[in-house]
Amino acid sequence: MERPCLRMLFIGLCFGTAGLVVLWTYVGTKEAKHPPISFLSQHFAKLYNSRNFSTSPADVQLEISSEDSESSSSSFYSEFGISLESYSSLQQTLYWAGPDTTITNMSLSTSPDHSTFIIQNLKDSYQIGEELFVTIHARDFNNRSKLYGGDFFQAKLFSSESPKKTSVFGEVVDLLDGSYSVRFLLPWVGEAQVAVRLIHSSEAVQVLKHHRDTDSDRVSFLGYFEGPGPNGTRLKETVLCNVKSDKNGLERINIGDCCCEYKDSRTGEEWRCRRPKSLPCSARVYHSIGGYINYMTAEEEMFLNPSNKGINGLNNTIKILPSNRSTEIDVTQKCRPGLPTPVPAGFYLNDVWTSFVCNTHHFTSQTTTQCLKDKHIYLMGDSTLRQWFELLLKVVPSPHLAVDVENNIDVHWRHHGLPVRCQKSEVTNLHYISNQIDDLNGGPHSVFVIHLGVHFTTYPLEYFTKRVLRTRKAVLDLLQRAPETTVVIKTANTGFKDLFGSDWYVQQMDTILRWAFQDVGVYILDVWQMTACHYSKENIHPGEVILRNEMDILLSFICPA
Repeated sequence: MERPCLRMLFIGLCFGTAGLVVLWTYVGTKEAKHPPISFLSQHFAKLYNSRNFSTSPADVQLEISSEDSESSSSSFYSEFGISLESYSSLQQTLYWAGPDTTITNMSLSTSPDHSTFIIQNLKDSYQIGEELFVTIHARDFNNRSKLYGGDFFQAKLFSSESPKKTSVFGEVVDLLDGSYSVRFLLPWVGEAQVAVRLIHSSEAVQVLKHHRDTDSDRVSFLGYFEGPGPNGTRLKETVLCNVKSDKNGLERINIGDCCCEYKDSRTGEEWRCRRPKSLPCSARVYHSIGGYINYMTAEEEMFLNPSNKGINGLNNTIKILPSNRSTEIDVTQKCRPGLPTPVPAGFYLNDVWTSFVCNTHHFTSQTTTQCLKDKHIYLMGDSTLRQWFELLLKVVPSPHLAVDVENNIDVHWRHHGLPVRCQKSEVTNLHYISNQIDDLNGGPHSVFVIHLGVHFTTYPLEYFTKRVLRTRKAVLDLLQRAPETTVVIKTANTGFKDLFGSDWYVQQMDTILRWAFQDVGVYILDVWQMTACHYSKENIHPGEVILRNEMDILLSFICPA
């Protein structure tokens, strides 16, 4: 049940001994007035329709392997109200083009040095609110045009004028013939330049796909067992652990006298550890990451080596002038659950993010405290949400572990549960998000912030989809019993480019996360674009400039203007 004046400190789950904080808050859900017609509303009108999924999660089926029993799959579908007939729409959204056959010759892969981009119909100047179109031409290491798609490009428009620090994300569309179209909105007055990066070639994506489906044990975990020994001694053993599965490489743990199995009675999630030699399975006390195993061949590694490199183009300076017609750059739509996320979702100007989703605003320490008064906030996810917790420690003026007694504010952070790549942590502190949500009442002063992402990159999409759908069901149940609860889904950051956590993996999982919650009546806080287009060096843990902008959006959801 919800505890209105709860004062809690979670002891550094998976991250040492720092305190944890949870906020719960209420945001009204009244219909907001639509903004007046402007270049933004005209620009996004067609995007809202094109970006929405053709079917909702209620119409989607999951792909169950043949080794799963008919009864268990039927039970799973019925539990979540998911149709077996329509999962194909999500599958089509996740489809990623590529070569028809496996490419083993590095010279045939996409070369960042030979690939180029051009600005279509370049003009001497543009007006704010216009669109700019760019075409990318992929070429291989022999400087020959590629004839198929599947390359993973990212693009942004930025200002080199100091000190503007201005940038906006560009949407890349694969034309499936070796060329790609990029669309930019021009949202500021001044100068701008185009930047395009090849994150992974289509051949590198081929490698990533293969290892996601065959080597899910490439990140290993450890279980620490402790118990009494002879003559008053203390026995300790450490063994390998991972998700229980007899496919995708996870079956490799099953050797000898194996194993200790741990099934969560509420979610059905299963974890498996090799059996200790001298201690019972019940003696498992701690969990941690074990290590990383690189199963790639030397040839496969070559495909991934030229990752995240800029490509060449006619780097013309774009001149953006004020518009001759009446334009309104500010979004006046009041923040409310269920609003779609356009591309772009906003832009940076002087390191401040202007959202195109709804009317967000900047919060000082004082206005943050006013917004969070009498609120209880729960941050449930990974270390990127822990960064939000740590930022709140700085802005909520209280010396007692992010608990402001005077204003009745408390903030808690909890990890999303196994699998977790973390330091040695107590097993009893690792709880699945759906269970945590089920144990709380919610209400008008409660805010849940949820994120699932990079810790799942080594597993097949089917596994991640099931975890997301369980979380979705818990959120639906929460909103049914307490409809005034505020629920925010944080999307993924950009950051990693390797076999163990590539942005390509994360983007596909992020697609599933957005799909699952598109019709639930929650807020979607898009940080993918915010981290992809900023000038700072990409890091899975963004710097404070980005974090403060993310926090302003969160607080705007909690306290809409």
